[in-house]
Amino acid sequence: MQERHDAPLAPLTTFRLGGPARRLVTATTDAEVVEAVREADASGTPLLVIGGGSNLVVGDKGFEGTALRIATSGFSLDGTSLELAAGEVWSEAVARTVRAGLAGIECLAGIPGSAGATPIQNVGAYGQEVSSTITEVIAYDRAAGATVALSGEECGFSYRHSRFKADPDRYVVLRVRFELEDAGGMSAPLKYPETARALGVEAGERVPLEQARETVLKLRAGKGMVLDAEDHDTWSAGSFFTNPILDDAAFAAFRERVRERLGDEVTPPAYPAGEGRTKTSAAWLIDKAGFTKGYGGGPARISTKHTLALTNRGSATTEDLLALAREVVAGVREAFGVTLVNEPVMVGVGL
Repeated sequence: MQERHDAPLAPLTTFRLGGPARRLVTATTDAEVVEAVREADASGTPLLVIGGGSNLVVGDKGFEGTALRIATSGFSLDGTSLELAAGEVWSEAVARTVRAGLAGIECLAGIPGSAGATPIQNVGAYGQEVSSTITEVIAYDRAAGATVALSGEECGFSYRHSRFKADPDRYVVLRVRFELEDAGGMSAPLKYPETARALGVEAGERVPLEQARETVLKLRAGKGMVLDAEDHDTWSAGSFFTNPILDDAAFAAFRERVRERLGDEVTPPAYPAGEGRTKTSAAWLIDKAGFTKGYGGGPARISTKHTLALTNRGSATTEDLLALAREVVAGVREAFGVTLVNEPVMVGVGL
């Protein structure tokens, strides 16, 4: 294991924000990960687990504990069964499955971060979620002091949520297992209308795998959602807020606020989210509340390509970012009575 003290954390995050960790450990094997976690737990030292850093907002004061960077590697295909080590770069793993002719995660191309983070957040985009293909997660259970295997059902997946996110200090993901589909080089049926339109097909149709992946990458790049060190629109955590899910009463109240503010002819986005629940669009709320692309006069601003991404324009601090986030949350709440919830994990800070 590599060990450093007073190590900068900002370079390990896609926001490029945050102060130093008192101690930074880099683990390259599952055994080293478990050893580092056990050591921290035995000494009562606070532990911060870092993968690709694409879903972290670290406070300017840094982290007064041990930051564990998981840099494990492992990509194994057995027929249609895939196993990834937690430290595998997710976008590269997706590309390899596409080259192998396997469908199921091709529309998750270009998502930054590591494979181990995908079940925590139930990562999803363009009509696919990892929960639909994950069969098992191997994790170190800090409460039991043992490595455990959790089936997909036991992971408690829901929209951008899981058992791991519900109990963030209990599990450290080591490996993730997926069951993909051999559809003769074709994608899974396309579920997302924007993707289908871009490909010139109807929703539910299949297209060649590489074509689906390349189209998603182009769509993401157009929204600043593919990492590029030269493009400050990508110095972000991707979508900063989750799409709100409202019960019937809350959605009715929201629609009334929309009518009052925008007029009878405006209909807000609405998607079924289970019995008595409706999902609406955080990006739409932000835009209609007056926070348009590029909003902000300081070093932290809304992306010029997508209203759902808050960005570091190069010289921001975490407090600059949080001030912008709080302004957006307050503005949307005032306009529509809906409270946005942050998607990235906050370390030493909060909204």
